[in-house]
Amino acid sequence: MRYLIFGAKGQLGREFVKWLSGGLVESLKGKTVEWIGVGREECDISDLNQVLELFESTKPNVVVNCAAYNLVDKAEEDYVSAVKVNSVGVRNLAFACNRYRAFLVHYSTDYVFDGKKENALYIEDDKPNPLNEYGKSKLIGEEFIKEEIDNFLILRVSWVYGEGRQNFIYKLLKWAENNDYLKISYDEISVPTSTRTIVDVTLKALKEGLEGLYHLTNSGYASRYEWAKKVFKIKKVNKFIYPVSSEIFNLPAKRPKFSAMSNEKVSQELNIEIPSWEEELVDWLNRRMEE
Repeated sequence: MRYLIFGAKGQLGREFVKWLSGGLVESLKGKTVEWIGVGREECDISDLNQVLELFESTKPNVVVNCAAYNLVDKAEEDYVSAVKVNSVGVRNLAFACNRYRAFLVHYSTDYVFDGKKENALYIEDDKPNPLNEYGKSKLIGEEFIKEEIDNFLILRVSWVYGEGRQNFIYKLLKWAENNDYLKISYDEISVPTSTRTIVDVTLKALKEGLEGLYHLTNSGYASRYEWAKKVFKIKKVNKFIYPVSSEIFNLPAKRPKFSAMSNEKVSQELNIEIPSWEEELVDWLNRRMEE
């Protein structure tokens, strides 16, 4: 059983490599798991010829797409780059998976929603309506997958953090080093989700043969202000955080105010209990401090 991981040098891709190289992955359907990880330097997924050449040389059984253009604000002015990776690149992977009979795992985002739902967490049956160009490019990628192949697993994730610099926790701690106090929005609400949770649940889903579209987050939900307060408490950072409206930052990309998703469907399918965002954050940060 051979895994081909795209975006292996990114935050989520590195977590996959960590699990696979550390022997943390059980045999899949009785077969030993091998893996190959590639970054953009090895294969630009927006180039179909490069993708097909790589598939021909590696013959993967499972393709995990961790590659993404996730510069949300920059995508407003550079939509072409976002579409090349998040839409066209995804279609290329789906096309190649269909040709080589490989199973595709792809990650999407809570930003496919407009944040106007008021009575509950977002579920898989809710209609997407992205507010920004990044969200639009990710939604197009989802649709391309459904058009190209039948055997796929799309997992929508939110507020992802892990090892690396492209996440809110890293940026928050850097801001704390250089400012006497911080202003953090209280009116952006979603679910902080660790790369560790994402990889763990993904591998369980692959083992059980799960297919289709699912929301994969830690449990519960929080505002960015609540998340920041929790990080500072765990890390014992003595800096004041002032809650403000997200409007004062005047960012190029409009964000949904409430995009928290329910993980109930995937939890029931796999008969698992996914840790709350608070529980996972405490454990993840404490492990980091011990390293």
